[in-house]
Amino acid sequence: MNVITAVIKGRHSVRKFKPDSIDESFIHDAIECAFHAPTAMNQQPWLIGTIRSKELLEKIAAFTDHGKFIADAPLCFAIFGERNAKYYLEDCCAATENLILGLQAYGVGSCWVAGDKKEYAEDIRRLMNVPEKFTLVALVPAGLPMEINQAPKKETKDMIFSDVFKKE
Repeated sequence: MNVITAVIKGRHSVRKFKPDSIDESFIHDAIECAFHAPTAMNQQPWLIGTIRSKELLEKIAAFTDHGKFIADAPLCFAIFGERNAKYYLEDCCAATENLILGLQAYGVGSCWVAGDKKEYAEDIRRLMNVPEKFTLVALVPAGLPMEINQAPKKETKDMIFSDVFKKE
């Protein structure tokens, strides 16, 4: 295993954070990682906001169905995509994963909270005053993990096949 695969395999969702702030250089580098994600036709249709305001974090958390813990995070990233870009969802998901892995490399925990197609996507976009040409793709609350609980993963053999899928 090398350093990159160690970061990837060590990543897990974190929903309980210490109140400590995150080093600005970690945040900047993780965002740079997001901007280096693959993107169809090099459109780079993303816009990433960082939220630190406790009041705003609480409002965003209240809108979500599975992200109430956002209120207790020291930081949350909001990833938006240009609605009219043909592959905004794929591109912004790649950027979101790169952001999460960039944070993980510094020991910063996070959790992907869905935004695309969620009822609250427009409410959060308006709350953050993001132009209408963008739509919310993901929310990524982040911070130093309060605890580390890694959920078990399925067996690799149960999730792969070669050439043509064969029923058992």
